[in-house]
Parts: sequence; C-alpha cells; structure tokens
Amino acid sequence: MRLLLVEDDDHVAAALSAVLTRHGFHITHARSGEEALQSLVPDSECFGVVLLDLGLPDQDGYEVCGKIRKLTATPVIMVTARSDVRSRIHGLNLGADDYVVKPYDTGELLARIHAVSRRTVQEEPATGAESAALLLGPVRIELPTRQVSVGGAVVQLTRKEFDLLALLAQRPGVVFRREQIISEVWRTSWEGTGRTLEVHVASLRSKLRLPALIETVRGVGYRLVAPAG
Repeated sequence: MRLLLVEDDDHVAAALSAVLTRHGFHITHARSGEEALQSLVPDSECFGVVLLDLGLPDQDGYEVCGKIRKLTATPVIMVTARSDVRSRIHGLNLGADDYVVKPYDTGELLARIHAVSRRTVQEEPATGAESAALLLGPVRIELPTRQVSVGGAVVQLTRKEFDLLALLAQRPGVVFRREQIISEVWRTSWEGTGRTLEVHVASLRSKLRLPALIETVRGVGYRLVAPAG
C-alpha cells in the first residue's frame, strides 16, 4: 500500500517511515500542507491512506484535512497531541476517517491504518430489499448511495459514521454491544478502538442534530431510538 506521510519533523518522519516500510508500505513524505495537497492533485500518485500530522508549519492541520477531503476520498488518519473529544470531533466533521493521539503505540497506528484501508473497498450496489431507503422519522438513509438526510437536508458523513449509523438503523431499538459494533464497523476486535467508537457516536449526534437518536446503554453499547415525525 502507498501511504502519504504528512509530517514536518524529518527525524520523526524518518523513524516512522522505517517502521512502516518494514511492514510493507511504500511511503511518500510531505513536509507541509502544501506538499501534501500537491501530492494528491488529480492524476498524481494513488495512495491508500494519508497519515496527517496536525502540527504543520504552513497551514492549520484541520484546514489541510478539509482540503484533502475535497480533492480525494482517500482515508485520512489525523495524528494529534490534542486528546479532548471536541478536537477529535472537529477533525471527523472535516472528513477525517480516524485519529491517533500522541504519544501512540506503533501497533495501534498499524491497526488503524489497516482498519481504514479495509473500508476503502468499493461496495457492490445493493439490490432488492437492501436498496430501499431506511426511514426513521425525519432521517432518511440511502444504503446504495450512502447518503443521509434529515428533514430533506443532506448531511455529510464519513465512511465510518455512515457505517455506524446504518448498522444501528437497520434494527431500531435493538441494543448493539460495543464489541459487536467494533467488529462490524471497524472489522477488528482490537480493544483500543472503543474510544474511537465513542467519538464517532458523539460526532453523529452533532451532525444529525438529533442527540437522542443514538442512546447509550451504559455498560453494554448503543441503540438507535427512532424519532417521531
């Protein structure tokens, strides 16, 4: 897999590139936001994942993330020292697919890279009953086109946000265990993904402007409560 590493610290980039190369990745190193964007322009090299450090010298990392998302659907993993949930939700709202918080374990980073890359495989168009939209009050979920709207207004979701919402929406009222959600949406049993799940639930509540739509069942998991109207 080709990976675009956006990191302004050459020492950090060299060490990380060495590790990723040993695990079979082909690394392109961009030292600034502008270099990263130039690497992603149409007809340029095709990448499987972008690993984006937010502390860049020329542009705000969040701004770069938003620009990347306008250029390509390539998965973006943010690397940040900001551990608060609000910062992570902001990144997800801009189109990031995942994040790692410094200092991170190499195994954690590799697990997240492999997880997001598995979800880039294009899905076959749904047929029959699966092609029908899921209607939950004002929420409409189009499975074939992966489009979500609330009251007729389209809501932009990341891949994982859509997959999470679609999973819960197919069985309203049913409690999904955290382990089950992580297995089906993240395709992994890795325990460290639990915090990522919490952030994505918070992001969905914020984007849909329906905080009561996804209910937390303490100690178990989550369920979707279909709104009226």
